[in-house]
Amino acid sequence: MAPTAVVAFQGIAVPPEAVNPKAFFANTRRKRDVEVARTFAGLGATDPVEIRKSDILSAIRLRFVGTITIVGTTVKPTMRWPYDLLRSVRFTANGQSNLVNVSGLKLKVREFMRQSATDRGVARKAGGADVTQGTLSKAAESWGVNPDTTAAAGTYDVDLDWLVPIAEDERDLAGAIFAQTSTQDLVLNLDWNDAGSLFGGTDASNTVALVGKLIVETEKFSIPSDAGHLIVPDLSLFHSLIESRLSGALAIGQNEVRLSGQGAGRQLLRVFYQVWNGASPQKPLAATDDNYGVQSWRYGSNETPETFNDGRSMRLENENTYGTDIGGVWGVLAHEFNVISAFRDTVDMGKTAELRLLVSIASGASLTNPAIEYVQETMFIA
Repeated sequence: MAPTAVVAFQGIAVPPEAVNPKAFFANTRRKRDVEVARTFAGLGATDPVEIRKSDILSAIRLRFVGTITIVGTTVKPTMRWPYDLLRSVRFTANGQSNLVNVSGLKLKVREFMRQSATDRGVARKAGGADVTQGTLSKAAESWGVNPDTTAAAGTYDVDLDWLVPIAEDERDLAGAIFAQTSTQDLVLNLDWNDAGSLFGGTDASNTVALVGKLIVETEKFSIPSDAGHLIVPDLSLFHSLIESRLSGALAIGQNEVRLSGQGAGRQLLRVFYQVWNGASPQKPLAATDDNYGVQSWRYGSNETPETFNDGRSMRLENENTYGTDIGGVWGVLAHEFNVISAFRDTVDMGKTAELRLLVSIASGASLTNPAIEYVQETMFIA
C-alpha cells in the first residue's frame, strides 16, 4: 500500500485532506485565555513565557500593571518610556527562531498600522507639551510619568499594553501558528529595559522603583473536526516582525541603509524606522522638513519605485494610511506595501537585489551619534 501523502505546514506533517479553509472558518471558535499573571521579573531582567500547546495561535496580548515610585528627587524619563519598558519581545515557534524580535514601542506602532486601535483625542504629555494626537496611547492606559518631562517624587499608577501579532491578519489567519501538537515549541521571551535607559542617569536604579504584574493573554482558534479528521486553514506561511539597529551610519545628506534578511520566498509587507539622535539620553528625530529630506526605497543599481519629497510629506501619507500620526510624537516613518491592497504591492525580497532605504537628513538637522532603528515585517514560506 502506498504511504499516505502529507503536506508540511510549519515543520508539521498534515494530511492534505485536513486543509480546508472554508470548512475551518465555518466551524472554528475564537478563544481568549490567560497564559500568565505574575509579578514581572524586574528592570533589566527577562521573563520567559511558555505558551500552552493548543489550537491555532493568532495573537498574544501583553499587559503591565503596577506603580512607579520616584524617591526623594525629580526624574526626567527618557523617550524610551513608557513603551520601550519592553526592550525586546522575542517569539520562537517550532524551531523557527525569532519570528518576532522587536521593541515595545515598535509593537505599539505596528498595532496602529493595522488600524486595530486609535489614539484620537487621547491626551498625554511628551517633551513637556500636551499632545492629543499621535501618542499611540489608549484611554484605558496610564503612563504614570511622561516621556522627556520632569516628574516629581511620588508614586504613580502604570498600566500599559502591547499586541504581538503572530498572524499577519487575524481574519484570514495568514501566518498563524499551528500549536496543537506536543512537538511544538512556543517560547516568548520578554526583555525588560534597564532603569538607566528609561529614566536616565547612573543613579536611576536608586531613585526609581517599578513594581507590577505581567499579564499574558493569547488569542487562539479551535481546530474543528469532520468524520474524525482535523480541519485546518492554509498555514503555509510564517509571519515575521524583526527590528534592527545601526549606529553611526547616518550623516547629513543621502544615506542608503541596506535591509538585512533578503532571500527567496520572502515578501516585505512594510518597513518603518526612527532615527535616534543626540547626547544620552537620545530622542527620536522629529519627522519635519527641517530634519528630513527625500525619503525612498531602492533596489538593484538604482531602481527607486517610491519617493517622498521630504519628511512631512511622508508623515502625512502615513497618517492618511493609518489614521494615526505615527511621526508626531515618536518620529516614525513608514513605507507601506500591504494595508491598501493586501499582498498586491508587497516587495519580493528574492527578486529585489540590494534592497535598501534611502534616508536623507536635511542640512538643518543637528546630528550627534545618530542611529537608525528599522523594522521589517515579512511573510515567508513555512
